[in-house]
Amino acid sequence: MTPQPSPQTGAAVKAADRAHVFHSWSAQDLIDPLAVAGAEGSYFWDFDGKRYLDFTSGLVFTNIGYQHPKVVAAIQEQAARMTTFAPAFAVEARSEAARLIAERTPGDLDKIFFTNGGADAVEHALRMARLHTGRPKVLSAYRSYHGGTQQAINLTGDPRRWASDSGTAGVVHFWGPFPYRSRFYAGTEEEECARALEHLETTLAFEGPATVAAIVLETIPGTAGIMVPPAGYLRGVREICDKYGIVFVLDEVMAGFGRTGEWFAADLFDVVPDLMTFAKGVNSGYVPLGGVAISAEIAATFGKRPYPGGLTYSGHPLACAAAVATINAMAEEGIVENAKRLGADMVGPALRELAGRHPSVGEVRGVGMFWALELVRDRATREPLVPYNATGDDNRAMAAFAAEAKAHGLWPFVNMNRTHVVPPLNVTEAELKEGFAALDAALSVADTFTV
Repeated sequence: MTPQPSPQTGAAVKAADRAHVFHSWSAQDLIDPLAVAGAEGSYFWDFDGKRYLDFTSGLVFTNIGYQHPKVVAAIQEQAARMTTFAPAFAVEARSEAARLIAERTPGDLDKIFFTNGGADAVEHALRMARLHTGRPKVLSAYRSYHGGTQQAINLTGDPRRWASDSGTAGVVHFWGPFPYRSRFYAGTEEEECARALEHLETTLAFEGPATVAAIVLETIPGTAGIMVPPAGYLRGVREICDKYGIVFVLDEVMAGFGRTGEWFAADLFDVVPDLMTFAKGVNSGYVPLGGVAISAEIAATFGKRPYPGGLTYSGHPLACAAAVATINAMAEEGIVENAKRLGADMVGPALRELAGRHPSVGEVRGVGMFWALELVRDRATREPLVPYNATGDDNRAMAAFAAEAKAHGLWPFVNMNRTHVVPPLNVTEAELKEGFAALDAALSVADTFTV
């Protein structure tokens, strides 16, 4: 689709937004949101006709790109047949979505509880774990994000938690593995893995394992930095959970549905959790949908005992029809395989080549279509390009990087001192090359802030 400029319409959209829309995670008077006119595939454009290659996939959810015709058609067809229906009934789109998801989840995660998104999926996973075990506490990692609702935000390990952290949510945080910025003074990935597991078990010992219902981890932390865990770490956590009768919850809201080049990131590590949350890529965000995949043992807890939870829109027919069409399109078009192939053969090598030429790049890490560049002021000391949780003038370097990327037609994912490379999974080689050229120019700006 060719963008058709319409500045007057754009001005009206912006004016209405500024007058009435209250934006998330923002100081309302300090933001200037772009008015978007349309989107297709890996691109979106504004009302002036400027087109951007989206290296953010929205918020890492448009796994099949914007306006995929098969999913648009499925939503239209479902709307014509049955727009909505209450969750207590068996509905074809809901049943088929659950079946297709269960076919792809690891192990015996064959029961699907549908939610409206990722945060409430996490909320319900915690509720299930606490009811199943009869225990109050949950453990989660620093450098994590699990959602914006009250329990999920307390579970989160980044600064977005601080304003809402009451300290009474029964959450205990611990350090997960991150070799580049190791909290364990590890010299190798093997040491990082062993010491991180020891730290986790020591934390459990001092908290009292019999008080802990669940350990919750993002399989690969997303917004916090795409830190792929060392080999053996997740299996080690699984063993610790089994040892103490703790429910192991993997949060696959961002990493799931092909983002890592596998249907679920858990498949990369040959690990099966007791509960797994999902959202985002399940239907490419076309209609809000999330859920919890539940093991046979935990499902049996609620076989004769009612589960005390539900949502009016659980398994909404439009959302589930979009999920069915998305999963089928991904399978038919080899979209997961495309992410795996391009990640290994093109994205990783290209990003490492950029790192070799730009002193602002401290580390490249990732898998599939899930990559991060750690930007630094000094490679030797690994000092971040901007301070942790920087705002205002302290964030000048990253703001300049982002502005240069946008000037070259690339919309970047920027968080703290990192840029993430997370385009749609069906991005083309030509589109990736275009994006890397823009990244090259933006990194040259970041280089001017290094020592």
